[in-house]
Amino acid sequence: MSKKQLKLGAFFMLPGHHVAAWRYPTVKAEHIYNFEFVKQQALIAERGKFDMVFLADGPTASYRSSAFEQQSWAFFEPLTLLSSLAAVTTKIGLVGTVSTTYNEPYNVARKFASLDHISGGRAAWNVVTSAGIEAANNFGFKEELLHAERYERAEEFVDVAKKLWDSWEDDAIVFDKENAQFVDKAKVHQIDHEGKWLSVTGPLNIARPVQGHPVVVQAGSSEAGKELAAQTAEVIFTAWQTLEDAQAFYSDVKSRLAKYGRHPDELKIMPGVFPIVGKTIEEAEAKRQKLLDLVPESLGVSRLSQQLGVDLSGYPIDGPLPELPDITEVNGVKSRFQLVKDLADREQLTIRQLYQRIAGARGHREIIGTPEQIADQLQEWFEQGAADGFNVMPPTFPDGLNDFVELVIPELQKRGIFRTEYEGSTLREHLGLARPANQFATKSLV
Repeated sequence: MSKKQLKLGAFFMLPGHHVAAWRYPTVKAEHIYNFEFVKQQALIAERGKFDMVFLADGPTASYRSSAFEQQSWAFFEPLTLLSSLAAVTTKIGLVGTVSTTYNEPYNVARKFASLDHISGGRAAWNVVTSAGIEAANNFGFKEELLHAERYERAEEFVDVAKKLWDSWEDDAIVFDKENAQFVDKAKVHQIDHEGKWLSVTGPLNIARPVQGHPVVVQAGSSEAGKELAAQTAEVIFTAWQTLEDAQAFYSDVKSRLAKYGRHPDELKIMPGVFPIVGKTIEEAEAKRQKLLDLVPESLGVSRLSQQLGVDLSGYPIDGPLPELPDITEVNGVKSRFQLVKDLADREQLTIRQLYQRIAGARGHREIIGTPEQIADQLQEWFEQGAADGFNVMPPTFPDGLNDFVELVIPELQKRGIFRTEYEGSTLREHLGLARPANQFATKSLV
């Protein structure tokens, strides 16, 4: 019997996940907003047999940040970019982040259904909510939704999207030229959704996606986020610093699935990892130090202030964090606030040390070493009940992704825990996820 196989996402945040990536010697200005460059990175990830390319997104440019001028803002709109990548790749999954806070389910469901058809069944939606007054202002709102309200809307939003994907049965298109019948209307359904947040009649104006539903990814780790994931998600992107915390999260979320009639294998948990790979440990540590040396103090403090929702600019940079608000008072990303606070408390870090720790991974786990050492750490979490796989966050592009594909992937393959070839053509097949039944077709058979 073959070993269980870990899953890998290639998290594209160009020119790199480290906040100082754009200043790194091998990163070039001509790579910014350059589709040909992004295409080459996707082909590298596909050559490495990654399950998916993962694109983050947000509805602001953080213009009010005190360090706006020192950061890279080179982000394509995800679905536009993924549609282009669908045409130049053949196997790798395509994950796009779209917020439920400032979108409507009809448009979102239609776009992801289109991407799934265009790609032959490789689309996935990373479901997020959007915090912050800047985001609210960009959509005509004077105030942002409370944390609990954002997740309540998100739960209803995903439910509506799934209904819309199911509004066409798989065999609704008959294409009968002789009898002038393109579609069997009895197999196309209005969804007639009336809820607290949303009112949608349907049906969708595109046939059911190749995968039935595009794979649903979710990135929250708060209490509300875990419950939403247990109910709706098929992949969770999460952040943990220690094996014990990751194991506790893994066990907690998997145990919640039963009350929604789901099996633990129907949800893949993939923490983020920020790998700095060297042929020797000294080479890896030198790469890390080079990146840290390129972070201006003002940018580091600004980034940390943003993560915590507290302005740290007036505090001694080599002193401890000031007293922080209770998590119940946080309306931003609660799970990330708690993770960063716990990291500072556990290791007694100064403000400078803390911003250096999150400058690349933003609270995700940073792993540094040789290919064998990197593989050891991934394998430990995978085999010790902390992860089903990982979302890999290269420090820089192209070097960081190349290093992982050329050096770490072969080591994982040698250990028999990662594929040498794709098992199928759709993202669901890569992840071992079943194609969902159509909820309306099932009802019509009863």
